[in-house]
Amino acid sequence: MTSEELSQIIIKGMEERKAEDIKVLDLREVKGSISDFFIICSGNSDTQLQAIAESVEKEVKEAHGERPWRKEGFTNREWILLDYVSNVVHIFKREKRDFYALEDLWGDAKVTSIG
Repeated sequence: MTSEELSQIIIKGMEERKAEDIKVLDLREVKGSISDFFIICSGNSDTQLQAIAESVEKEVKEAHGERPWRKEGFTNREWILLDYVSNVVHIFKREKRDFYALEDLWGDAKVTSIG
């Protein structure tokens, strides 16, 4: 499975739980990038963030049999990260997303808005 195909499965998992403001940052041409894609979305509550993360994990496991290499943020559920190596998933509460502004930090990336 290519990193592009994996990103589409991740997006499907996000959309299943009504994630908001989904953006895909294509980092393949960015010098020093640590991944091919960052996929970022927002949720309105800690419960929704967890539901989005679980949906992404389920979709990827069913389609590819893969689990995240690392995952973080399930304790405080303000910023959940799922690391699939070629794709890194960031699921934020809105205020945390605005504060960290990953889209601005990776300003050289090609950004695609979904939905």
